[in-house]
Amino acid sequence: MSIDIDPLSDAAGLTVTDHIENTQFEVYTDRPVEPAASPEDAHYFPVDASVTVETGAIEIPRVAVVETRCGDGTLLTRGDSYAMPAGTYHVGIDPAPTKLYLAFASPFSVSTTERTTRIDLDAPAEVTLGFRSLHQVPAGTIETPTDPESLMDAVSLLGSALQTTSPERSFPTLRGHPPLIEPGEEFRVPDRVEPVDSGIRIVVPPEYRYLYPVVSLAYYFAADVVPGDPPRIEGDGWTHPLEPDFERRTGEVLRQAFHFDCLARTEGFYPVDLHERETTDLDLDWGRLYDLPLAERLGEYLAVPFERVEPELPQWTLTTDVRPDPENVELLPFVAGELSIVRSPETVTPAMASGGDGLGFFRAPRADTASLDRDEFVRSTAGTEPTRGADASADRGAVAADTDFVRPEPVDTVEHAWVGAGVPLDANKATLDAYHRRLEAGAVEQSRISVLVVCNDEQMREEGEVADLYGLRDMVQFDIEVRHDLTREEMRETLQSDVDFLHYIGHVDDRGMQCTDDYLDLTAEDLDVGVSAFLLNACQSYQQGEALVHRGSRGGIVTLSDVANSPATQLGRIIARLMNSGFNLRAALYVAKRELITGHQYIVVGDGGTTICHSRSGIALVLNLGINESNSWDLVAEGYPNGPYGVGTMSNLNLEKDECEHVIPFQIHISDIKMEEIDYFLDLENTPIFFNDDLIWNDEPARLRALQQR
Repeated sequence: MSIDIDPLSDAAGLTVTDHIENTQFEVYTDRPVEPAASPEDAHYFPVDASVTVETGAIEIPRVAVVETRCGDGTLLTRGDSYAMPAGTYHVGIDPAPTKLYLAFASPFSVSTTERTTRIDLDAPAEVTLGFRSLHQVPAGTIETPTDPESLMDAVSLLGSALQTTSPERSFPTLRGHPPLIEPGEEFRVPDRVEPVDSGIRIVVPPEYRYLYPVVSLAYYFAADVVPGDPPRIEGDGWTHPLEPDFERRTGEVLRQAFHFDCLARTEGFYPVDLHERETTDLDLDWGRLYDLPLAERLGEYLAVPFERVEPELPQWTLTTDVRPDPENVELLPFVAGELSIVRSPETVTPAMASGGDGLGFFRAPRADTASLDRDEFVRSTAGTEPTRGADASADRGAVAADTDFVRPEPVDTVEHAWVGAGVPLDANKATLDAYHRRLEAGAVEQSRISVLVVCNDEQMREEGEVADLYGLRDMVQFDIEVRHDLTREEMRETLQSDVDFLHYIGHVDDRGMQCTDDYLDLTAEDLDVGVSAFLLNACQSYQQGEALVHRGSRGGIVTLSDVANSPATQLGRIIARLMNSGFNLRAALYVAKRELITGHQYIVVGDGGTTICHSRSGIALVLNLGINESNSWDLVAEGYPNGPYGVGTMSNLNLEKDECEHVIPFQIHISDIKMEEIDYFLDLENTPIFFNDDLIWNDEPARLRALQQR
């Protein structure tokens, strides 16, 4: 079973551990309980595990929205403070690290405090609790020849994973993971992969450069992809052109249709006050649109010019560049499943070692260290002593001398991934084996999050203090270990261990990781890797980090050049705090780059969506604070999808001025907030805050007050 439910040892309640998502949380009761297994069909929505306890109250340590349905599933009410009379109820509590449902027959009330949500029954009764992991797996693997026309048939089945064609599929839990695709001599489809007749066709020329950019559309619209020209989307009685500027228009269709679905779904099972619904100035009958079949609804969506809605759309999260090569077909389901905007560049600009593009230090084996302080050592090696500044030896580098660095075209999204040959600057180098490990996650035995900090250089001990920054959470149990000066054999054993996150501080070159007695080359064929995710905070660690992914890791952050010690230490501490706060690798590096220009010397390899834990609120939240002329606070909150809380998740801020739900990704502007409300809000969760462009944290009140006086 992927979910374990055990009694708390030191309090009244339950510990719930989801081994797939590496999450753990506590549910409190008003008396000690012994959970008894109960039927999973006791709940209105599907669950992975169900237990029954006798209690007079259920409480979780987070502020949540409680949704109440009657016995037949009809939504009665939702909120954080209300009472219900006698009856039989299905109750959902959201957000929680897993889907959490209650079933009971009793009058009850809902209340919240600054940190908790509580359900009190009028008298003790049997309460059945259901839990569903937010992890999703594909139904099977489609085998297909990799010529474009054959591949179109496979891409046409990506939408078979959708659990509904209604606007509710904009919720991540109702989309499902697309079936996998792998090359084969003949076209074969597993029995469990059944096509959905949505009535939508996507017509594109049979070329990879046209097929790859429509994979997210094919998945989200459950569309048939067929050969033809010019590129277009068709439904019964309507056609929407995808030219001129094909890739741009495919991205616009995805953003607009998804946004409109989020607005229309408020007419269905979730009639909430949605901020985006209130601010979208369009004279559309959302109730009628909700009831239309998918193809008719999409046709009416696309009849609205994109220019009319573009100013109201949030910044999309992810763009993925997929080179138009047949060897990249296996990554398409993962790209589509993330609802990524997709481009397929036929040509790419190389990042040369010379030529005035300012990227000479990205080209191995020589490193341009002219920008480094001559009094600061860098994290490369020369003999056994750390070298300093421009005198750093460039004879060795972790990136092979013939490595091709590429400069992808800039993106308008928060995150950027690259699929194909070459090492991308400022983008996540995505790999197939890392994505497959995302699906394989869950075969773990420990219920605690394990973090190992390894420091193999005495002069870098200051960064070793990052161990204090992991485990700051009050809802997640961390096992944190710091080790110094490991030998080659000790490092090999460390990499083989079942560690959730490795934070390595030291030296790396093309011989491998420097240990006290020798180098450990991570590209060696006999190396077994159990570490799930990592930060290799050392000079030119790309090749060794890529080897970790190939050998067993999901993903990590690596460097493309020599990095000076002080900014590397600073970045390491920022990444530690962000990973501890539930950010994934891509989002963590994105935030770090806002603070440090040297962050552009780092990239993500493997699965950039990898997290080691979830934040209290589930999403990745960045706050931007400022003081206005009236001496009150202005807030801009940016929410990014993260892990199972994907694009389309609803969330709201725990502020009096924010009474509506918001669709993730979002950017919320709230003005004139009083000091005491900001203080209360910042105390709820440890979150990165940009104040006058300086990065601070909620638990640094002295810095916040000092910056306020500037």
